[in-house]
Amino acid sequence: MLLIRCPYCEEERPELEFRHAGEAHLVRPSNITAMSDEDFEGYFFIRSNPKGLVYERWRHIHGCARFFNAVRDTVTDKFVTTYKAGEPKPDLGKPKARLPRKSARENVGKGKPAKGRAEPR
Repeated sequence: MLLIRCPYCEEERPELEFRHAGEAHLVRPSNITAMSDEDFEGYFFIRSNPKGLVYERWRHIHGCARFFNAVRDTVTDKFVTTYKAGEPKPDLGKPKARLPRKSARENVGKGKPAKGRAEPR
């Protein structure tokens, strides 16, 4: 079970106490009635879905009931940090690039043979 830190209660609680509330730091249009259908669709429905760090809104529904923001890694599902709503995005520096792992088949015939196996002739 994930533990999520509420920045208002200042304690880690089980994920069952929280609800995901979508992408964080979205800017609402000032005049939504003047938007074209395509622009409204882009604002209302289209969200980024990156692999890696995402900025999300969460609500501590079984605690203080307040909304807060969190940075979560979608690869590991770990929370990097949480911070109060209205605060700017934290500067986490440039994330390290993830290199693809090579499969065992790609490594066959390269380097030293495995223990107990003879070198091919």
